[in-house]
Amino acid sequence: MDLDAFRWLLTDEGQRLLARAEELADLDPLRAQTPLRRLAAPEHAAAAVTQAVLRRRAVAKFGADAARMYFTPDGLEQATRAPVAAHRAARLTAFGARTVIDLGCGIGGDLLASARAGMTAAGVDLDPLRVEVARANLAALGLEGAAMVADATTLDTAPFDVAYADPARRSARGRSFDVDDWTPPWSFVERLLARDSCVKVAPGIPHALVPAGVEAEWVSDHGEVKEAALWSGRLATVARRATVIAEHGLATLTDEEDPGAAAVGVGPVQRYLHEPDGAVVRAGLVTAVAALTGGTLIDEHIAYVTSPDASPTPYARSYEVLEELPYREKPLRAALRARGIGTLTIKKRGVDVVPEQLRKRLALDGDTPATLVMTRVAGAGTALLVRPL
Repeated sequence: MDLDAFRWLLTDEGQRLLARAEELADLDPLRAQTPLRRLAAPEHAAAAVTQAVLRRRAVAKFGADAARMYFTPDGLEQATRAPVAAHRAARLTAFGARTVIDLGCGIGGDLLASARAGMTAAGVDLDPLRVEVARANLAALGLEGAAMVADATTLDTAPFDVAYADPARRSARGRSFDVDDWTPPWSFVERLLARDSCVKVAPGIPHALVPAGVEAEWVSDHGEVKEAALWSGRLATVARRATVIAEHGLATLTDEEDPGAAAVGVGPVQRYLHEPDGAVVRAGLVTAVAALTGGTLIDEHIAYVTSPDASPTPYARSYEVLEELPYREKPLRAALRARGIGTLTIKKRGVDVVPEQLRKRLALDGDTPATLVMTRVAGAGTALLVRPL
């Protein structure tokens, strides 16, 4: 979809074609274009179908707003999920931010959240199409804000209370984990972090790369680690934070609540097993979960915690340990078959097991569903039959 085709889509005629495309969204995109080409030019029909398909795909990120928004395929893929963006905007307003400049706004995911939170929000991006889409999204949701084509590295961000950046993490070779391939590059990020700012980065960012005095926050949404964010200046309150967004709200855990590995220790598997959320693991706060649950680690290198009590926590999925089964495949198969197990959920950490392949080789045909945890306990491979709480 090019810029002209998108602008045409915003006209009255384009909106009528888009409404018709959404009625055909259940069809294969190529088949859906056939009747639309009787009503409009091929490029306009293609643009309408693309939007209809992307709107359906976007519901997972933007909920009900997706039905009124506009997207590009890459823009949707890279956009922040609405609950995560709303959390970030809430943090900014909690620090008294009234104005924010979004450097690399894309289709406007974070721009929309900032505007909705009551801040004066302006966005810039190098891509004219994405800027046009961001403007259209502000208008579609009835939000105040602005977006323009500009090079973020050339702007003076001083007039804004906070600068927010979401560097593109792709190079000509595709997705890149090399910070020097980012646009803007890591050198720009480091300069930005010298003031009150927030920078969205990949969740795999090494702890050693985070500058001194900058807070690193890992965020998960309904069990999926989505991103990390670096907070600087007065926005930084701790060194490491894990934020977990779930159905019934948000919880946050910081390094100030972590007593460290020496304090919690390593011990044998007890009645309950806790699987820390991915954001907790990325933030290096597994031992904080152990402290909260009154438990210990099962292995100094494995992100599982065990405790004598259930101790429910938003920072981990908890299981009751029913029994330990043989770890080797042949006796494990016999043990599972003897218990009439058929449908088997396999969870694993720290062992060389591919759950899908193992499940196929086990060839279970019983009627009982079960959950099996395969991991290491004190360095030894261990299989635990568990029941999710």
